[in-house]
Amino acid sequence: MADKLLIIMVNTDPANPTELGAPFFQATVAAAMEYDVEIVLTGRAGELAKAGVAEGIVLKQGTERTVYDYIKDAHEAGVKFKVCTPTLELWGDELIAEIDETVGGAYIISEAMDDNTVTFTY
Repeated sequence: MADKLLIIMVNTDPANPTELGAPFFQATVAAAMEYDVEIVLTGRAGELAKAGVAEGIVLKQGTERTVYDYIKDAHEAGVKFKVCTPTLELWGDELIAEIDETVGGAYIISEAMDDNTVTFTY
């Protein structure tokens, strides 16, 4: 049985906040269940790694919790956040404090192909 969950957020659009809740919620739950959990932010979703972006997005109008609050919750639960190198070229290198590492495409492929890893994509 796999002991690692890799969540790749590539197509999730920060302009559509309803798409953002599930990946962070599932990552937090998996970390609380003591799985090794990583979220890789890349492509369009990579913008969430940029300082100031996630802080300005709420999942549901009328609430005060931002996407950044969900990122902080996940990180505190043990989720490791990574950003893909090309994302830095798109969105810049002023990143949120929760980004643990910058990785390339080879890392993502290697982890996704590992028998001990289950991969979700959003």
